[in-house]
Amino acid sequence: MTDSITPPQWLTVPLENVILRIVGGGTPSKSKPEYYQGEIPWMSVKDMNKHALQDTADHISQAAVDNSSTNVIPAGTPIVATRMSLGKIVVADFDSAINQDLKALFLPSEIHRNYLVYWYRSVARQIEQMGTGTTVKGIRLEVLKGLEFALPPLAEQKVIADKLDTLLAQVENTKARLERTPQILKRFRQSVLAAAVSGRLTEEWRGKLAEHDEWRQVSLGDLIENGPQNGIYKPTNLYGSGCLIIRIDSFYDGIIADWSKLKRVQLDAPEIEKWHVNQGDILVNRVNSIEYLGKSALVNELTEPAVFESNIMRLSIKKDFAKPEFVSLFLRSPVGLERLRANAKLAVNQASINQNDVKGCLLILPTLSEQSEIVHRVDQLFAHADRIEQQVNNALARVNNLTQSILAKAFRGELTEQWRKDNPKLISGENSAEALLDRIKAERAATAKPKRRKAKT
Repeated sequence: MTDSITPPQWLTVPLENVILRIVGGGTPSKSKPEYYQGEIPWMSVKDMNKHALQDTADHISQAAVDNSSTNVIPAGTPIVATRMSLGKIVVADFDSAINQDLKALFLPSEIHRNYLVYWYRSVARQIEQMGTGTTVKGIRLEVLKGLEFALPPLAEQKVIADKLDTLLAQVENTKARLERTPQILKRFRQSVLAAAVSGRLTEEWRGKLAEHDEWRQVSLGDLIENGPQNGIYKPTNLYGSGCLIIRIDSFYDGIIADWSKLKRVQLDAPEIEKWHVNQGDILVNRVNSIEYLGKSALVNELTEPAVFESNIMRLSIKKDFAKPEFVSLFLRSPVGLERLRANAKLAVNQASINQNDVKGCLLILPTLSEQSEIVHRVDQLFAHADRIEQQVNNALARVNNLTQSILAKAFRGELTEQWRKDNPKLISGENSAEALLDRIKAERAATAKPKRRKAKT
């Protein structure tokens, strides 16, 4: 049958009408670890995040294949997920066994493989929405077989696949360049912080002054008015209501990320008084994995009273000597983090620093006026980086939508409208979609075999 959305030269048929057979897989017994020490690739949903595979995460032995319901699928066969990862399709360039969450689609000789793969990607969202199940969503085989497949003549399938190869490669290249930008901006911010706390950022500014004081080396302890103070510990059963509490997952990039998402904990008035934070306080993560140890944040606003948890230290800075904003920049800089972690105590999966480690951390301190200038310049540069990052995120969203837009146009026949006008003989008569479907039916009939239960050993 034809569809009003597709060109009149196309047919719309159930997917099962253009598939020779659908083959599933299985999982070898986990109680036999030797089954998972072989060299045969064994594909599962965790391998479905790429369109083309070079290898699988897991490998099994021939004995595992012989003694399970898995099947080894020939290289180049499209494989789809019917449980979890719905809408995903992958093609491996090697033979691979598959598990029970995957199905291999064996194609007739006159269905262009890449055309079908692109078509499947175009209906991925539809397939996701068809999934059923509460904890894990899956799609029944009957539903998969009943998907409406847009069937153009074979010559047009090839043209569409080639056009999509080119267009989507351009989209992927653009996406890859955009996805590199956050790392570039991260390095930029780190270089700004390094320049800020070394004096390079304001070198020209100092040169314009008639006279200026030299930077002096101090310890962080010299600048602390109160603290460092460790936070409060409360068991999880007291969480849910009460006072806001800042936890180690509450801040990133030097600020409290979202006050509205802070958890609450039940505390009495003396506890709130002892562990509350003030605007201008600096919070330092004292226990974490080494890559996050020492991360810090400036309390730059307070929507309501808040305390801080036991894995955090609080520092209150002597504002007559240093601006909290400058000290915060130092602690976030590469040299600041390196010095904070210099005496870290390492344990299994975590590291820690203590109050003396923080107080002994050395920094070079400019005048208050230069600290203000540094903070101002860093704010400007970071704001510029933030604007670029937002523009990149917006562009990425458009690029992600562009893929689906291109696919939708392809399977409405819009990419090949002129081609059909230029090549009427390639879409009519023996080359028509109707004639193609007849040949596919004949091939399906010729390859159909009685179902046989796989023998177990």
